[in-house]
Amino acid sequence: MKRRILGGTGMAVSEYALGAMMFGAMGNTDHDMCIGMIHTALDAGINLIDTADVYSGGESEVIVGKALKGRREEVVLATKFGLPMGDDANRRGGSARWIRRAVEDSLRRLDTDHIDLYQMHRPDPDTDIDETLATLTDLVRAGKVRAIGGSFFAPEETVEAQWTAQRRGHHRLRTEQSPYSILTRGIESRVLPTAQRHGMGVLTFGPLNSGWLSGRTDPTTGHRNAGLGAKMFDVSQPGVQAKADAVQKLTALAAEAGLPLAHLAVAFVRSHPAVTSVLIGPRRPGQLADLLTGADVELGDDILDQIDDIVPPGVDVNPDDFYIDPTPPITDRRLRRR
Repeated sequence: MKRRILGGTGMAVSEYALGAMMFGAMGNTDHDMCIGMIHTALDAGINLIDTADVYSGGESEVIVGKALKGRREEVVLATKFGLPMGDDANRRGGSARWIRRAVEDSLRRLDTDHIDLYQMHRPDPDTDIDETLATLTDLVRAGKVRAIGGSFFAPEETVEAQWTAQRRGHHRLRTEQSPYSILTRGIESRVLPTAQRHGMGVLTFGPLNSGWLSGRTDPTTGHRNAGLGAKMFDVSQPGVQAKADAVQKLTALAAEAGLPLAHLAVAFVRSHPAVTSVLIGPRRPGQLADLLTGADVELGDDILDQIDDIVPPGVDVNPDDFYIDPTPPITDRRLRRR
């Protein structure tokens, strides 16, 4: 599997990364099966594994830690912090107090002495980015973390973080992790260009858009069409119906190109020059095996142009796709009354 340099870190990572969100109570509770999938991915040439403290309340990190016994040095290991780890308001965010606790918890669960890429899962509007970066810099200098990154950062938040790091002498965010698929192309407008200008690596997740681009006969059925994500599959909503219409056209295009829709979808994301690695997040071994068979698929300009005709560049077909608001300050009433 081809590898690319992750931003300015000097670390070479595979074009496919294994996302571990589905390992544990959130997806697959069979630890042995999950460990087997991790080993399959490593044997196929994937060397970047991405998890987070919040995934299944830390269970995902525990599974990854078990799987990497004896193989830790083969892997660029990434995890994340910042989303709530319980009801306590101090067990979340980007404060120095929480980061120092969170990293120790992740190191323990992962059973490792260092994290290669430690990412802030969401920006924290309540904490000065200077404090967050200062604390993360201390972790790098202590050898507990090799590089730092962000996830779901708006372009202006990325620029502020880069400016603060330069002015204050901190280590800077080397990566951005964002959702990206044929159906969710909004990051092409500003997020990806901003990352490129600052020499950042980009990890993307959701190339199959929660199953919409998996090739299933009816993508509105499945394990994700309940709870917080239910509105992503409600075809009575105009945005969801628009996705269904686009998927029908994309399915025909994939068939014409002689490709499974899932392979077309992942190859599309991988083709963007700003993208370093595409996170695939299988729940079952069969899903992983299928995605691995498409690792070498390359899309020509003719196919990319036809995709653009179906979903124009920079467009999120359903603006309500992201049930976790990437920009919470916009919906904070206090900011309209200060």
